[in-house]
Amino acid sequence: MRDTPLEGLLLDTLRRTGAITFERYMALCLYHPEFGYYTQGRERTGAEGDYFTSSDLHPVFARLLARQAAEMWVCMGCPQHFTWVEMGAGRGLFACDFLSWAKRALPEFAATLDYVAIEPGPRERQRIQVRLASLGLEREVRLLTNVEELAPTAGCFFSNELVDAFPVSVVTRTGGHLKEIYVIAEGGKMREEHGPISDPSIAAYVARYANQLEEGHRVEVNRQSMEWIRVLAAKLTRGFVVTIDYGDTAERLYTAERPRGTLLAYRGHTASEDFFGTPGESDLTTHVNFSALVDAGRAAGLDLTELTTQERFLLGLGEANEFADVYDPGQTGLEKLQARLKLKRLISPAGMGNVFKVLIQHRGISKPQLTGLKYARSEAG
Repeated sequence: MRDTPLEGLLLDTLRRTGAITFERYMALCLYHPEFGYYTQGRERTGAEGDYFTSSDLHPVFARLLARQAAEMWVCMGCPQHFTWVEMGAGRGLFACDFLSWAKRALPEFAATLDYVAIEPGPRERQRIQVRLASLGLEREVRLLTNVEELAPTAGCFFSNELVDAFPVSVVTRTGGHLKEIYVIAEGGKMREEHGPISDPSIAAYVARYANQLEEGHRVEVNRQSMEWIRVLAAKLTRGFVVTIDYGDTAERLYTAERPRGTLLAYRGHTASEDFFGTPGESDLTTHVNFSALVDAGRAAGLDLTELTTQERFLLGLGEANEFADVYDPGQTGLEKLQARLKLKRLISPAGMGNVFKVLIQHRGISKPQLTGLKYARSEAG
């Protein structure tokens, strides 16, 4: 018996077609229509999933983002309609927290809000609908399968831990030459082998962002992230793009201290480099090269607002009321303590606060001043 349903399909494919690029393999593991990690309806986040996101920890994450969104609306002159597009809506936790808070604390902004949640998985979309309905918010959100379905719009495109899940090519240097990692079938199992660079754009990416790649070291090439930001730029008539994810600029990301790159498999809150053991049931993920997103955005007409850490971003937003947004009415002293501990995980430099970066880009707005960037020390270089 195979370890996962997808493994048998992959092995059959490899026997018929021969080697495939790691990028193609990763795409099938994550997005195969029936057995992909992100499409089969499994619990991915939270205690029963494989990892925690900021939205899983506490509603204060969405509440502070709602405050920042309202300020963006003001920066745009308080238009009658402001579209907030959440890409990769997952379980719908962020949407519920954001909307509930905005309606209660920011009613003028909430009255203009057109909330769009994009989630490719049909089972996930159904779960989002159920969660929204339980709070009476089912009519407050438009659910779409992909961003291409959205007409050009003004407002903000937002993602949290989305870009790290885009399929990547993996490149190594051997014998002084760049080689790409391919996946083959051998002895009833999958393994990797070196092969030629499959597309000139991959070599161009390495030359631009990782040209000091040492012999035997690896680097990931996330071409899809650059195409993604170009699509958003084409859709955004005026407003902002906010991308939150773990990663860094190229000069800090592609270093000799990471000889194996950043590619990891997550299952049951445990990280490993076992990329072939449980295809379709492990999350495959890489750190985001924010330099590439900044460059691709500029080429497509997006100006860089700022790149900062999640710690500094949330501190800027929470300072005005001393993070009172972390509390709910009627909480006990113990519940308030637990809320503060969860907030600490979001902003701690030793944890999510420093590893996660916040990239803000804009279009059609002259030098926007955002409270979330109050303490920003530019990470963009």
